[in-house]
Amino acid sequence: MSIALNMLSRAIAQRKVQMVIPACCGIVTAGPFPYSAYGAPVVASTFASAAALATGLARVAQANGDPTRVLCFAGDGGTYDIGLATISAAAERNEDILFVCYDNEIYGNTGGQRSSATPFGAFTTTTPEGKHVPKKDIIGIMAAHRIPYAASTSMAHPEDMMRKMTRALDLRGFRFLHVLSPCPTGWKSEPSEGIELIRWAVESGLYPLLQVVDGHQWTIDVEPTFSDVALTTFLERQGRFAKSHVKPADVRAAIDRVWLDIRARV
Repeated sequence: MSIALNMLSRAIAQRKVQMVIPACCGIVTAGPFPYSAYGAPVVASTFASAAALATGLARVAQANGDPTRVLCFAGDGGTYDIGLATISAAAERNEDILFVCYDNEIYGNTGGQRSSATPFGAFTTTTPEGKHVPKKDIIGIMAAHRIPYAASTSMAHPEDMMRKMTRALDLRGFRFLHVLSPCPTGWKSEPSEGIELIRWAVESGLYPLLQVVDGHQWTIDVEPTFSDVALTTFLERQGRFAKSHVKPADVRAAIDRVWLDIRARV
């Protein structure tokens, strides 16, 4: 999360921004009112209301001729699950908001429970034998709203990430960025291997790097090698897969199904 925020701060550069952060690790580290560790005004929202609150801020900025850009920074719980209704509503109206999801694939603040972003096979406190269904296709969901821009980004590919963040900040209307964000506590992984885990996820095809413009122009930004070595390494370096009854071959089959859908859209 902190690396993603650092990259985002570089992309923002001299732009004037306001941030809305729902219940998640991100709002804990922002600091207490009236200070902000993020160098920008930050509004804490409930899990469900980040996009609605951001809509109000963006509308006020527009009414006042204020160039301030409004962005949400939320975890997977506040994006995939609890916050999805207000995100969908803001996207359908094409509100002038950049919504950034840093996805650590669990409810990290409350003990590591399963979310709909949790990947196939992963152990959580509520899936002790490993999750038996794939994670939700959040990019596909956002693309279905025909928003101006949706993209997945990789901290293991910083040039790609900066390019997408800058583009999303420059555009108007509802924009969505997905950031895979390793959580050593929840993933049962070594902190020093976080970036490598993302690299293995991209190489194996587990984490597709995509851009979607206006809901229909799909682009694959990094073509995976679909390496079984990368997939096996990714799974073995995380304790959350150690107790899983799901085998690497099952994960590979799930990856193949996802990429059949992606190829059909490009």
